[in-house]
Amino acid sequence: MGNVVLNLEMVKINEMKNYYSKQLLDKNIPGSVFAAKTPACMITAYKSGKVLFQGNDSESEAGKWGSSAAGVPSKKPSAVKGKAGAKGDLPSGIGGMSAIGSDEVGTGDFFGPITVVAAYVRKEDIPLLKELGVRDSKDLNDEKIISIAKVIKDVVPFSLMTLKNEKYNQVQGSGMSQGKMKALLHNQAILKVLEKISPVKPEAILIDQFVQPSTYFQHLKGQKAIANKDVYFSTKAEGIHLAVAAASILARYAFIQYIDKLSEAAGFKIPKGAGAQVDVAAAKLILSKGRESLPSFVKLHFANTDKAMAIVNKKRN
Repeated sequence: MGNVVLNLEMVKINEMKNYYSKQLLDKNIPGSVFAAKTPACMITAYKSGKVLFQGNDSESEAGKWGSSAAGVPSKKPSAVKGKAGAKGDLPSGIGGMSAIGSDEVGTGDFFGPITVVAAYVRKEDIPLLKELGVRDSKDLNDEKIISIAKVIKDVVPFSLMTLKNEKYNQVQGSGMSQGKMKALLHNQAILKVLEKISPVKPEAILIDQFVQPSTYFQHLKGQKAIANKDVYFSTKAEGIHLAVAAASILARYAFIQYIDKLSEAAGFKIPKGAGAQVDVAAAKLILSKGRESLPSFVKLHFANTDKAMAIVNKKRN
């Protein structure tokens, strides 16, 4: 699906709004003036003057109102020098590069899966993502995450990897560390995005650091394919490049959706995190569906499992 961004005066945007009056959508998109949908194009106009056209007819539709190079595929970027995987070697100006960023959600939550997303953000799209309010998902409530994710999922190429609880418990029980699970998921997500954007190559790949770079690549030994060219690591990477922030929002969005499914299956609202509230929820689940139901809902090796069982035993006694 094509994307084109125009920068227009507000007078022109109001003219557009009138033009698309019969196709306007009742959508609460952050910072927008209007959103409209034609048979083959979605048009979203923002207060900043940016107008995003998405869809098969994006170029022809945008051509009615102006011209922009934003929808033209990027030229092959030059290689970024630096040791792949070396801590603290972020290239100068990485925040303004066309880059893939990856992040994960759910590793500290008792209920629910681990979701990992890698997302590619072109330098031309950085202003638009800023306009949409993209930043670290930890700084956004669920409502805001859902609102932003529904827009950016059609703007940036991304790949989602979901490690469901059943599989998580299986590989964890066989001795695999959570760190290795995450490394495998990040690598798979990045490879899939590289495949999606080919032949274009990112100027950098930035991973929100969860282990030392050397340990990360050690975890990947034996894999048929490893993304290891122009790969960089940093803690709080969502503040360094919006690709990581976008990945964190999309990963959180997927996690929220999965928790909603678990809530439906449980018959009550499943809480997030690993505090006392999840102990109570897990105990409720055990009492209603039996302990054998836990592996499909929770990460069994968390201490919360024993705490939930203690609550169950107390209620039964």
